Amino acid sequence: MSSHLETMPLFDTVLIANRGEIATRIQRACRDLGLKTVAVCSEADRDAPYGKSADVFLCIGPSSASKSYLNKDAILLAARVTGAGAIHPGYGFLSENAEFAEAIETAGLVFIGPNAASIATMGDKIAAKRAMIAAGVPCVPGPDTALPDDQSLVEEIALDIGYPVIIKATGGGGGRGMRVVTEPARLQDALALTREEARQAFGSPALYMEKFLQHPRHIEIQVLCDAHGNAVWLGHRDCSMQRRHQKVVEEAPAPGIAPEIIGPVGEACVEACRQIGYRGVGTFEFLYENGAFYFIEMNTRLQVEHPVTELTAGIDIVQQQIKAAQGFPLALTQENVTCEGHSFECRINAEDPETFLSSAGVITGLQLPEGEGIRVDTHIHAGYKVSPYYDSLIAKLIVHAPTRAEALDKMRQALAATRVDGISTNISFLRALFEDEAFARGETDIHYLEQWLKQRATA
Repeated sequence: MSSHLETMPLFDTVLIANRGEIATRIQRACRDLGLKTVAVCSEADRDAPYGKSADVFLCIGPSSASKSYLNKDAILLAARVTGAGAIHPGYGFLSENAEFAEAIETAGLVFIGPNAASIATMGDKIAAKRAMIAAGVPCVPGPDTALPDDQSLVEEIALDIGYPVIIKATGGGGGRGMRVVTEPARLQDALALTREEARQAFGSPALYMEKFLQHPRHIEIQVLCDAHGNAVWLGHRDCSMQRRHQKVVEEAPAPGIAPEIIGPVGEACVEACRQIGYRGVGTFEFLYENGAFYFIEMNTRLQVEHPVTELTAGIDIVQQQIKAAQGFPLALTQENVTCEGHSFECRINAEDPETFLSSAGVITGLQLPEGEGIRVDTHIHAGYKVSPYYDSLIAKLIVHAPTRAEALDKMRQALAATRVDGISTNISFLRALFEDEAFARGETDIHYLEQWLKQRATA
């Protein structure tokens, strides 16, 4: 480990460039570290409860995210006028925007996250794949170059990989800019459609191609790195419960994966971080099928599902992220990381449990579960107005218990004790999912939830 024990903190005030539950979570970590906070908001979030807890609370723009939470100039101006020395982007919005990170650095402030070069490298799927191959991280079969314009060459690449293949935008994410091709006759149309989709969504028509795995699970490895070359990985998570490529339930550790299988992959992730000079927290995402791991992307930010790792590893990931940005070396080694018990997280969304359409309005009543091993990360309260302008996530319900079976029971009890009145939520959907036998046994893959929903709709 590094011996830079006398490192002085680079800042004492953090501007939180986000909203909702993650703004509340970051504020709590800052307060526990003795740091001052600046909360910013849009017109729609003027009454946000975390604003009252901040040392300074500023409105930076209209309700539209493009004019507030995505407005780089407004956020930087807010940091300058309030004397904030650092900006924490949370997740979403500008959290993986290399241009924003560079602008913060140029202004002489600290971006609580990796440097702009790391974000740019890992944000480009081709560059990320090359970096992972160089570090020995296992990747999905397919070339580490963008697809050529020549249709015949693309056809050769697809045949070499073997159908089915998946075409993806090099700058894509969130389930956009991708298309599965099952046979050669469908390739040309798929290329044209995906190129245009990529151009519109990400500003570039560049695509790449990989083998499409039929029944994989979505496994994540959480890493934590400082600016002195130290890095650790904090166990693993299963995030296979997805609807339209959006995670619904996460758990740690991923069930049924032996330490001798996951161990070398975690070490390879740490080595990759050292090679690209990564700082802060990050998540390596893999597809896992038939005992093999295949890297798909790295998220260069704090994840929504970080609490399940916090509870199993016993480490406050947000505090560690902030301390790394302050310039402190990691206070733990890989030998210190011991993950214990099992944790689940449910994303509680303001949406209809059948149609999944967003539900805005005023929360007229609220009951949240309490007890040992139960945690709720949220910003809502009775009387809170859920805005139609942003993501529908209103709370995260997290449980921890000695075994997976006990954690399942605890989550069932916690969901039964949760009530949100005045708006529609997905709580009844989550309750039904936790009664599903295959899910309870851990016998699922990334396609399971979509199939489960179809069966429910026709039952």
